Amino acid sequence: MKKLVLVFLFVCTCCLGFAKERESKTFLVLFDEAELKLLQTDMGSIAEQLNPFFPTKTYEGNSELALLIEIPTTTFNECLLGEYWVSLSDGRRFQLQQLAFRVFDLSENKALYQRYVGKYESDLEQKKKAQKLAKPATNP
Repeated sequence: MKKLVLVFLFVCTCCLGFAKERESKTFLVLFDEAELKLLQTDMGSIAEQLNPFFPTKTYEGNSELALLIEIPTTTFNECLLGEYWVSLSDGRRFQLQQLAFRVFDLSENKALYQRYVGKYESDLEQKKKAQKLAKPATNP
């Protein structure tokens, strides 16, 4: 019986040790500063409402206001994030997609970018091969 328990614990420990980390998705939400001022709110208060559920980072600079949201499940998409309700200081409630200028799924865009780079590199490689084959034929 002791051996069975030890084997069970060993297998469980190995499974946990070699388990893949769950992939998460990162979303970029852009806000128009003038629109937020018109609604008498700021990006910090929006981030505070999302922070108990998802880790967030805010960026303010010379361009649009940006909010990065990391969501632990990969089944989440821009539409579901946009439907999240945000309460303003005066009690009004808006969906995030109504407040945001644009919502981007950075994980999806990264995969798309990798596909484009791969296709470009394969096309470039084919052109190089075609040039190498054409060069000896023209030098007799």
